[in-house]
Amino acid sequence: MLQALRRGVSLTASADGRTNSMTISWGMLGIEWNRPLFITYVRTGRFTHGLLDRNPEFTVNLPAPGTDHPARLISYLGTHSGRNEDKIATLGLHLVPGSEVSVPGLAELPLTLECRILYRQLQQADCFLPGNEAILKSCYPQDVPSEATGSNRDFHTAIYGEIVGAHLIQPA
Repeated sequence: MLQALRRGVSLTASADGRTNSMTISWGMLGIEWNRPLFITYVRTGRFTHGLLDRNPEFTVNLPAPGTDHPARLISYLGTHSGRNEDKIATLGLHLVPGSEVSVPGLAELPLTLECRILYRQLQQADCFLPGNEAILKSCYPQDVPSEATGSNRDFHTAIYGEIVGAHLIQPA
């Protein structure tokens, strides 16, 4: 799973009748508070960040084990904003209702983690220790507007989602 994450996977969020999937490549699996967690990071200016503020549930969607990485799909989800279009409709993706959360998974990325947010923390420039200025410069360039894909001036919110379900969506 962590190898797929490095190449990019999808995080899906839903609120107010809108569902959006975005590419993520920063995340961790672990145990904290005696619960299984998926921790991811979403920039504050992203459309998905607002959906997560309004509905604290999400799914993480990965390719099935042993299948090719869907680079075109992941690239599109990471370079287009759900604020401007319905990416799911544009790509013809198939939503599959969650079994434990109100957010669907994607049939095209069938390995699905269903998560409920337990905790979130905004990352801050002044919390980086001295000597890490290169991270700030490369990941949070203050002269790049929030709308830019990739690195821009917006910091990330660390989102700790308790994994409440995990399954492989079966082909229809």
